[in-house]
Amino acid sequence: MTAAGPEPGPGAGAEGPRPEPVPQPGAWARPGTAALLTFAAVCAALFAATALTVSLRNGTPLAAEEAAVRWATAHRGEPSRSMAGALTATGSGPVPYLMAVLAGLLAGRRARGRLRAVCWAVVVLAAGQAIRYGLMELLARPRPPAADWTGPASGYAFPSGHATTSVLAAGILAWGIARRARPAVARTWCVVLALWAAGVGLTRIYLGVHWPGDVLGGWFLAAGLLALALLPEPFALRRPDRC
Repeated sequence: MTAAGPEPGPGAGAEGPRPEPVPQPGAWARPGTAALLTFAAVCAALFAATALTVSLRNGTPLAAEEAAVRWATAHRGEPSRSMAGALTATGSGPVPYLMAVLAGLLAGRRARGRLRAVCWAVVVLAAGQAIRYGLMELLARPRPPAADWTGPASGYAFPSGHATTSVLAAGILAWGIARRARPAVARTWCVVLALWAAGVGLTRIYLGVHWPGDVLGGWFLAAGLLALALLPEPFALRRPDRC
């Protein structure tokens, strides 16, 4: 008679249950293709509705837009005006590209992976800005009266360049953080970055250089472009943990 050996633990046999995998920091799970396409389609529809309204009115602002700019003009003071000027300055120039580079450095693994991720992030940001510029020239919406401006501005109004660029940069950096940080940390940073991008867009109205519709159009455009940019991400950043 042979002594009975110890019973196999969970997951030891072919029939036994397998232990649940423990989530690892930075375990990025890209949303499904259907979800990304649906989100991009919704954003595209919202942008198209906003752009159509602007086009049919030949750029003339809605009454609510005029009221918003009048309110901003009447409520400008210090230190809020200086704070708005400092915040709006972060929505263009080198800051968004530095955010894209940081996102790539966080997302990649080892030298080659980081280089590919940085290139991918910068290309997405630059392409989004180019698309925004082309749409701006096509629609050619005038800005609010220059007498109401409290800050520099150039070109046409719709869609807002600062609003578009800040949402693109915030989304790209949130993606980089999500690929590296724990989910709770990533969610916190997503909220912070979303608030920053929203603040940049609102400063454009407060400083009198954009109508509210310009900012909304920039937000819708950038959100849709971010969703589309995630579609080929697995091919652009293939197996980043081995790079």
